[in-house]
Amino acid sequence: MSGRSQLPDLQGLVAVVTGAGGTVGGGIAWEFACAGAGVIAHYRTSAERVHRLVDRITGQGGAARAVAADLAGEADCTRLMEEALSHFGRVDALVNNAGIQPVQDLASMTADDWRAVVDTNLTSAFSCTQAAVGMMRRAGTAGTVTHIASIEGSSPAPGHAHYAASKAALIQHARAAALEYGPYGIRVNTVSPGLVHRPGIEEEWPEGVERYRGAAPLGRLGRPADIGRACVFLASSMAAWVTGHDLVVDGGVMARPTW
Repeated sequence: MSGRSQLPDLQGLVAVVTGAGGTVGGGIAWEFACAGAGVIAHYRTSAERVHRLVDRITGQGGAARAVAADLAGEADCTRLMEEALSHFGRVDALVNNAGIQPVQDLASMTADDWRAVVDTNLTSAFSCTQAAVGMMRRAGTAGTVTHIASIEGSSPAPGHAHYAASKAALIQHARAAALEYGPYGIRVNTVSPGLVHRPGIEEEWPEGVERYRGAAPLGRLGRPADIGRACVFLASSMAAWVTGHDLVVDGGVMARPTW
């Protein structure tokens, strides 16, 4: 596949990427495939986009399979990992990317609104991690888990209280899991993106895009490949002594003084 020479070599490894139908998730799955990994591309509703992604990967000589699952249920999280094992024979890396980001002010938020975001962004990652790590431990695999968090995990935006809380919790879950799974050779980290470009974002939110570009020392939005390559790095032997770490990929926005 094109781009393979620019990435760490993940030949022979298998990665499960949740939420691969989204812009960031698709970018993560693509970069793992470019690095030589077999990819399980998970989706819940975006079947067409994920199947196009899988066709693109396999059309360029990579290995990928689309798997539908509702990660709100533990059984589907387990089935997702079992599908990976059945198709590829192993699971080496899990990227918990599936999530939602509704905008809603805290004063009008209900407990159901809160639970919908926390269950989708946090509980699904917990359940998928339990399933994947159980499989890794049984196989004696020194695998990796990477949660896609956000810079909002430490710097929330208005209207995102439930989202920011779920992302902060992902960072702490990864650190706790790194402590407990480290003795088995399993590394757990987070990647915290800033604002990532997607088609139409300039038209939908021009003022936000302009503010972000102005605040970023590198002067641009992120690209899906930026997030995907960070995940590939963390899953590779180049990061063999990295665990419990939050890798911020934001163009430098979080380095800017707030006063």
